[in-house]
Amino acid sequence: MEKEAYNGGTAEKSSDEMPQLVEPAKLVGEKGIGFGEAADMYGDLGAAEEYGYVSRGLKSRHIQFIALGGTIGTGLFLGIGRAFTQAGPLSILLGYTFTGIAIYAMMMSLGEMATWLPLPGAIPQFCARYVDGAMGFAVGWNNWYNSAITLCAEISAAAVVIQFWNGARDINVAAWISLIIVLIVCLNVFAVAIYGEAEFIFAAIKIITIVGLLIFAFIIDLGGGPTRDRLGFRYWNDPGAMKEYKGTGDKGRFLGFFSVLVNAAFSYGGVEMVAVAAGEAENPRYNIPKAVRRVFWRILFFYVLGSLAIGVLIPYNERRLLGAIENGAPGGAASPWVIAVYRASVPVLPSIINAVILTSATSSANAFLFTGSRYLYALAQNGQAPRFFLKCSKRGVPYYCIAITASISLLTYMSCSSGADIVFQWFQNLVTIASLFTWMSVSIAYIRFHAALKAQGIDRNTLVFKSPFQPYTAYFSLIFFAILTIFNGFYVFGPFDVNGFVTNYVGIPIYFVLYAFWKIFKRTRWIPSAEADIQTGKAALDAADAHWPERRPRNVIERIWFWIA
Repeated sequence: MEKEAYNGGTAEKSSDEMPQLVEPAKLVGEKGIGFGEAADMYGDLGAAEEYGYVSRGLKSRHIQFIALGGTIGTGLFLGIGRAFTQAGPLSILLGYTFTGIAIYAMMMSLGEMATWLPLPGAIPQFCARYVDGAMGFAVGWNNWYNSAITLCAEISAAAVVIQFWNGARDINVAAWISLIIVLIVCLNVFAVAIYGEAEFIFAAIKIITIVGLLIFAFIIDLGGGPTRDRLGFRYWNDPGAMKEYKGTGDKGRFLGFFSVLVNAAFSYGGVEMVAVAAGEAENPRYNIPKAVRRVFWRILFFYVLGSLAIGVLIPYNERRLLGAIENGAPGGAASPWVIAVYRASVPVLPSIINAVILTSATSSANAFLFTGSRYLYALAQNGQAPRFFLKCSKRGVPYYCIAITASISLLTYMSCSSGADIVFQWFQNLVTIASLFTWMSVSIAYIRFHAALKAQGIDRNTLVFKSPFQPYTAYFSLIFFAILTIFNGFYVFGPFDVNGFVTNYVGIPIYFVLYAFWKIFKRTRWIPSAEADIQTGKAALDAADAHWPERRPRNVIERIWFWIA
């Protein structure tokens, strides 16, 4: 993409009107990190003063817990139940594992780019700088509507979950939706540090819960529950480890497994948000690699062990789970975790788990409002959205971006008439394909970034964070997600389901229409590796590195805490 997109179009001004340029390191020292970054990005002191810039108010513990808990949403607690009943325990274990490996590969690529240039929104800027301005436009707006629609999906899920309790069912669902929208807007609009504290608390609750559920599963499986019934892998034998889906024999079992890959993609949706937050993280060259390196263990612990736990606690033909999914039962009744607790005869836990699921849905909605607003901000920095979106408050909050993204949440009121569960499924299918395009775009951007480093004589061994086995890691994730994109709606073809086809594949034309529009409108070109802009904004970030204080643990407790967060 042409460099004037990053300096607000100043390259078109006459020599008499050229902005005053100052050494970024000097600005960082005199006027602060935020102003130095803004001036370096825009190449214009006037623009930096007019629009302001986002604030690096996310502390190390905020970033680590955003990474740890940001993707533990309703997919892991609720969505996994449908995949389980369709495919069986072994299929969900393998499906979440294989998709998790591809996610890890993609995150390694994204982590290297985000450490080199920790920018607000990140992904649209990487695609526009390293690949093609049209790809930056397409992935930016794709990411924005992905975040906005997922925001609706999580609010819708919360409206479903809260009806688990009898008293809540008598209150109009619109009241709960309104309450959640007001809450998450307040958490986002005042200061990024408030958002960070909220996500820290939300993530801590989710992490404690999933750890507790895994311990619970271990105890119950070994016969430590009230019934003293040792389960072992009983349900892997009867009714079986892999359920046939849309076919019989090996074909049916394979299709069941493949359906889990698609469901897992939704559950992992949002895993990239730690890179989006990189533009507002303290000491990003330290905190982002630390968070990204732990992606593998996060996937292994939360998703792989979680799917294994569900598979040993209940059979895939459990009548209450099947009935809850088929009838759209309110709240956590459709959660396999809640069903497992009922079967174990532990009466107090279902309400506790349901409350955590509600917290999880609210947390995810909060996170997607944040990421959606930052994607819009990144588009404005690219010159691909109106410039007024660059305007930030004194505390570094892009409030116009938040207002526009939050306004999409009003679509959630459709659940008042359509049924929150139906709307949730509709939203889930839409955002699955959008997430896949985001991850493919990240992989392509990294491949071009890797080539740009080589073409411009930068040794990857000098990077703060160097991801392993590149560029083959990026090629693997790209191919994996491309296969999922093409075949994600395989079940709509036999017999052909028009509505299902549109829902599962509408994201493909949306992405390519966006790409073609900008390609034709701006006549962009595929950027040669030697011309890729891998430097704009980096000078201020390099200068800021010297201003971050070194964290030194004073005792054993602080040493442990600093390792965690």
